[in-house]
Amino acid sequence: MKLVISKIWQKFIHDEIKKEYFLKLSNYILNEYKSKICYPNIDNIFAALNNCEPENIKVVIIGQDPYHSPNQANGLSFSVNRGESHPPSLKNIFKEIELDIGKKYPESGDLTKWSKQGVLLLNTILTVRENKPNSHRNFGWEIFTMNIIKKISDEFGSLVFMLWGNNAKKYKSIIDNSKHLILEASHPSPLSANRGGWFGNRHFSKCNSYLLKKGIKKINW
Repeated sequence: MKLVISKIWQKFIHDEIKKEYFLKLSNYILNEYKSKICYPNIDNIFAALNNCEPENIKVVIIGQDPYHSPNQANGLSFSVNRGESHPPSLKNIFKEIELDIGKKYPESGDLTKWSKQGVLLLNTILTVRENKPNSHRNFGWEIFTMNIIKKISDEFGSLVFMLWGNNAKKYKSIIDNSKHLILEASHPSPLSANRGGWFGNRHFSKCNSYLLKKGIKKINW
């Protein structure tokens, strides 16, 4: 049993994965997976990175921690395994896409197709115990993902960062808004979305307009 990060990402975050906190985090997570039921599958912990090479990133969507019910989490923020029903937040994301660009609700909630196009679907915490949300909070994942987001912001240009909800908005301060587009909205969960600030944000069309303006191929949402 081991944690698998692609060679391309290992090279990109070489210094990060050698740090003491990350080595401790890795040992802790391996022990958790050996002794508890955790999600996503250990092979998918770094799916957000492994499916989207650094040089191919166009968009960064920041989530929180993985879904904690069986068979849902696949390592991509807001995404679920093929064949699983759409969780409430994902339903509202798809509703906004339909409102924004007129694209009909997809049958599958697996967002791997976004990831393959350059959408980094990165949770700030990459693992969770079954039925215990935030159970892997404050063990080092937040440091790891924050440093990755900062490095991406520093090293690349003309990216779109989508910050949904207060947790994601905390990362705004480490993103260089002089060379990237930052889009903010409330979280798509029903509790937040129904209060306003989610529906009508038009992030998906705004994102594609920005990419096209920069000469970058748009995302097929």
